Amino acid sequence: MPWLTQLADVARRTGYPVTEVPGWKTRGHGSQPAVRGIVAHHTAGRDDLHVVRDGRPGLDGPLSQFWLKHDGTIYVVAAGKCWHNAPSTSANHTNSNALGIEAENNGREPWPAVQLDAYKRLCAELCREFGLPATRVKGHKEVQPGKPDPHSLDMNTFRSAVAALMAGTAPKPTLSWMEQLVKDLPLISPGDNNYDVKTVRGCLFARGRVPASAYAETGLQGWLESTHADPDLVALVHVFQRAEGLDDDGYVGQLTWPHLLRVA
Repeated sequence: MPWLTQLADVARRTGYPVTEVPGWKTRGHGSQPAVRGIVAHHTAGRDDLHVVRDGRPGLDGPLSQFWLKHDGTIYVVAAGKCWHNAPSTSANHTNSNALGIEAENNGREPWPAVQLDAYKRLCAELCREFGLPATRVKGHKEVQPGKPDPHSLDMNTFRSAVAALMAGTAPKPTLSWMEQLVKDLPLISPGDNNYDVKTVRGCLFARGRVPASAYAETGLQGWLESTHADPDLVALVHVFQRAEGLDDDGYVGQLTWPHLLRVA
């Protein structure tokens, strides 16, 4: 099997935001020999995309093909083989035969509903792409003795949800008015340059989170009209997120938008 350069397109079928980690199409411990299963993990940390990409002491990266952020954003890390499950008790779930999904979770915290939904939908789309039944989705704890991940998830229930998504029989989630409002808003990342960045600037100013020093050189109008998520703006986002009790990662996504818009 060649390098799996279609993975980003497959992930986009979930409807969730997808970020292609630079270099992913040639990242891996050689090409992926086969896809006969999917292994679900949690990372046991936070903000640990770099670990999945680069590895840790004693184990070189990439450690998984996907990193699933807590806000439902899917990061495509590698198109080749990854070190995510060895030794395996299942021949279909070895590193050479399975894809890995590392979900951002410290191993104790509750799972955000948006992240769980993205997790199931990603598994369903991967099963469709590679002709697998939902039964080939396994938790790390099911195919390697002593592993706890993904913590607290009943994998039989998880697989049933994946099967329902594949069959088109999964009930459509009922969104609250707040969720309906923010579900289609874009993910704003540091360095972005687009008109949605202006919305972030306007919201921060409306929330009283922009000191006069921020626009001393450009003037307020010039600052508000800028479409660039430059380092100064990202720094203000960090401050805002900390003040709101959010994960201060500098990204404006489904967890930060409600606070900016005052609907949470």
